[in-house]
Amino acid sequence: MLNLDRFISDCVEAVTRDTRHKAVCEVVARAVSEPSAVMEALGEPQQAGVGILYRAPNLTILNLVWGPGMTIMPHDHRMWAVIGIYTGREDNIFWRRLPSDATRMVEAAGARSLGRGDCAPLGPDIIHSVTNPIPRLTGAIHVYGGDFFEQERSEWNPETLCEQPYDHEKARRLFEESNRGFSI
Repeated sequence: MLNLDRFISDCVEAVTRDTRHKAVCEVVARAVSEPSAVMEALGEPQQAGVGILYRAPNLTILNLVWGPGMTIMPHDHRMWAVIGIYTGREDNIFWRRLPSDATRMVEAAGARSLGRGDCAPLGPDIIHSVTNPIPRLTGAIHVYGGDFFEQERSEWNPETLCEQPYDHEKARRLFEESNRGFSI
């Protein structure tokens, strides 16, 4: 079983050694290389939501559970992130900014599908949207190089692709809506 306290302290130590994401990525990759151990430590996901495992000014660790078919609009973090999947699948579309005179503000620039046991780093300038394409919950450890909840960020309207301030309340409602349409 994954020792959750040890995992958190390893992430804290990794950020102390290296403020970039490389050392944390190694910690998360090692943890999700045994997805069943992570599941045993965190419990099998029961509903979509964002569980805070650790929060400090320089580091946030979340147990993020996506509902079946759930999609979250393009958004940025303005800090590095590391995503490790311990159950299910997370599909990411990566977006790039367009010149300021364009009708849309971003366009799709690539994609990556992450499955059970996968780990991926995201740089501080990455814009991505996330979809859980499967008909069951997806569980992931998300680690951020800062206070995820205090950082000013942006989101892009999924229809118009226009930029606006990130709305934590709207994101919370997306998780709630996902839970209303799902039962174990």
